[in-house]
This record gives sequence, C-alpha cells and structure tokens, in this order.
Amino acid sequence: MAEPTIKDKDTYQALRRDGASKEKAARIANAKANPNMHPSKKGGEAAPYEQWSKAELYDRAKELNVEGRSKKNKNDLIRALRAR
Repeated sequence: MAEPTIKDKDTYQALRRDGASKEKAARIANAKANPNMHPSKKGGEAAPYEQWSKAELYDRAKELNVEGRSKKNKNDLIRALRAR
C-alpha cells in the first residue's frame, strides 16, 4: 500500500508532535490545504491518553483491533493507539 500524499507537511508534522495519529494528522493537514475546507486543529474534548487508565486504553485498543494489546503496558498501548 502506498503512503498517502500529505499536502501540508508543516501542519502534519506539528500534529504528529502534538500526539495526533498518522491518519488524523494526514486528514487534517490535507483538509487544511484545501481552500474549500476549514478544519479545526482541536478535535474532541477527550483527555490525553496519558490521563486514561490502562483499562480504558485497553478498551479503546480493542475497539480499534490493535494486535497484541493484552501484552502491552500503558505506554505501549498509548504508542499503539497514536500509531492508528
């Protein structure tokens, strides 16, 4: 599968540094580059993953079908979720 084209690389990199997943950062960066769209950088009102319990992270990983989730510690779950 080919890597998607990022139309606003600066926005993409800033979002990744702030913890956005690759998919979310690409969607926002590409939407921001489109003059017909006006995306907001801020998403929902959920707390950062670091404030979630391990059980909450596990449940979210289960929803997203993250492989190997049962063997991951809290930090590994956070990394896996952000990579989605």
